[in-house]
Amino acid sequence: MQNLIVTLVQCELVWEEPAQNRRLIEASLGQMQGATDLIVLPEMFTTGFSMNALSNAESPSGATVQWLLDVARQKDCAITGSIAVKQHEAVYNRMLFATPSGVDYYDKRHLFRMAGEHKRYAAGENRVIVPWRDWRINLQVCYDLRFPVFSRNQGDYDLLLYVANWPAVRRKHWRQLLIARAIENQACVVGVNRVGADANGLQYSGDSLALTAEGEILVDAQAAPGIYQVVFDSSALHDYRERFPCHVDADRFTLC
Repeated sequence: MQNLIVTLVQCELVWEEPAQNRRLIEASLGQMQGATDLIVLPEMFTTGFSMNALSNAESPSGATVQWLLDVARQKDCAITGSIAVKQHEAVYNRMLFATPSGVDYYDKRHLFRMAGEHKRYAAGENRVIVPWRDWRINLQVCYDLRFPVFSRNQGDYDLLLYVANWPAVRRKHWRQLLIARAIENQACVVGVNRVGADANGLQYSGDSLALTAEGEILVDAQAAPGIYQVVFDSSALHDYRERFPCHVDADRFTLC
């Protein structure tokens, strides 16, 4: 495995204005110093966490998918974040993972019922792990963070990604759970959250984090919008798993 450079984009989002959000994010990426392997955007980065599912939904090959592919090709990297996508008469909160050669995706499995997300969006069924530059990357969205069985490492991933619109009122939960997911899964973790306020009056504190498999914080964006980079050391990850192989004693299970 090679080392992996990951760029976290912690930003404000304009409510239900996809084109404007793409322009603002692209301008932010212009400030990026040097190369990167992976760019991580927040959940629903084109609209904010809107329950206007049908009116915001794009097609599986819509403008945002094409934009992600353009960015990936221009910067020779992968780029990921979630948007609303309509497919087969259902709308999904879909995490897209674009590389210069194409797009993989994960549909959010755990829908946030306290906001009525489960009434407006269809739930995904499968967890998705994508290979990228020798790393195996598990894609997760926001509320998924609260369900450790779904993210349990079965020896099949090295990096766990969470993209989110996680309100400031529960920022302690966000921070603590990200650290827990890293430690219990012996995997590097990146969580990218938005900042600012949305049209529903919810405040977002950011708190985007990058963590080693031992739970050490390498990046803590706190509440400041900006571009943050981290280099994950593949040798350090491998050596830690070798010298502290608690995964060998993990309980066996299967997901329904």
